[in-house]
Amino acid sequence: MRRAAKVDQNQDAVVSALRAAGATVQSLAAVGKGVPDLLVGYKGTTLLMEVKDGNKPPSAQRLTEDQLKWHGEWKGGSLAVVDGPEAALRMIGVIK
Repeated sequence: MRRAAKVDQNQDAVVSALRAAGATVQSLAAVGKGVPDLLVGYKGTTLLMEVKDGNKPPSAQRLTEDQLKWHGEWKGGSLAVVDGPEAALRMIGVIK
């Protein structure tokens, strides 16, 4: 049996910021196996986001082995690793 998905502490803030900017957001965190945390749609564009907690030391922000494998095999659209709401908003082009 799979354990409950581990979600970074800042994921709620990232989701709230994206939604406030007009994006639709679906959490994929429960899927596990290296799949990114969020499916984001904004102005006709779909992208995936892996959320890491920017307040943690760099060693705690590294991608897991499963994430590295999944990211390396991904052949679809945009895939980003974000460390907080500002980085997420930059990814969708709301801020520069």
